[in-house]
Amino acid sequence: MKPLKLERAESQRPAAAGTSAVPAMPGAYPAVRMRRNRKSHWSRRLVAENVLTTADLIWPIFLMDSAEARTPVAHMPGVDRLNIAEAQRAAEEAAKLGIPAVAPFPYVDRALRDPRGSEAERANNLMCRAVRAIKEAVPEIGVITDVALDPYTSHGHDGVLDDRGVILNDETVGILCRQALALAHAGVDCVAPSDMMDGRIGAIRTALDAAGHDEVQILSYAAKYASGFYGPFRDAIGTNATLIGDKRTYQMDPANSDEALREVGLDIAEGADMVMVKPGMPYLDIVRRVKDAFGVPTYAYQVSGEYAMLKAAALNGWLDGDRVMMEALLAFKRAGADGILTYFAPEAARILAGK
Repeated sequence: MKPLKLERAESQRPAAAGTSAVPAMPGAYPAVRMRRNRKSHWSRRLVAENVLTTADLIWPIFLMDSAEARTPVAHMPGVDRLNIAEAQRAAEEAAKLGIPAVAPFPYVDRALRDPRGSEAERANNLMCRAVRAIKEAVPEIGVITDVALDPYTSHGHDGVLDDRGVILNDETVGILCRQALALAHAGVDCVAPSDMMDGRIGAIRTALDAAGHDEVQILSYAAKYASGFYGPFRDAIGTNATLIGDKRTYQMDPANSDEALREVGLDIAEGADMVMVKPGMPYLDIVRRVKDAFGVPTYAYQVSGEYAMLKAAALNGWLDGDRVMMEALLAFKRAGADGILTYFAPEAARILAGK
């Protein structure tokens, strides 16, 4: 007698590696018409799988120490560097629009930059003064500050260099801890280490807790790639002109995906409250993998190059600017992001509010 051979139905067969199984659906055309649920605005709203709201937005702003209110960032149309008074007004605007948090980044005068980024530790530097001013003007707004040395170093790197030009990881981490403490003393709500030094999350958490700042959150740039999409940002903070070499020895290789999960896992274990993937759109697969693997609050940064591309295309009439802006932001939500750092934040918030 021949052995009984059982064959599973197509819908019961295991999915191929790297794919997700989609259950078989009964019925077929003409009984099933997928377009019915798309026929009108109210119906599309009811069946939408993902929704973008103002609560998903974090607004990065650029600071400068100047009597002048604002100066344009050349490669980011519509984005300006703001003095502290203007930063206060931006925070007020964010609060009115329902944006939960702002993320300031400093343009530091070259005379204040040195090889060790000493200005980053100073209690009365531009960032610390801005944090105090913003929290005084708008106490309810979240303030998330970068922790990294590149705006403060004369060589434009995120860490201290030795005589061979190699980043000294552990020495840099010590400075980052002191930078985080200065910002915490100034009243920051959340520090966001973006340097990609090994072990910095645990060291910063320990330093904050020991100083009585156990409520200060850490949003880790856990998977930050050595990307070509950062150019306009580096112009905005003045590091393109000073950067010696590149950052590939500490930022991640764009070829790697599994490595991102290791980085994220380590940062969570060290005490990160939230994690971030940077850049955004070219790395939506990483956002999805991180969210699926860890289930922690996961953010993405729609970086300056992404913003500049969409803005340039819109200004040239090649794309519908508002439409592609909102589509791109929704893509982050679909990929699993809990929120997005985006220079489009006020524009998107006004559209979401119908203004």
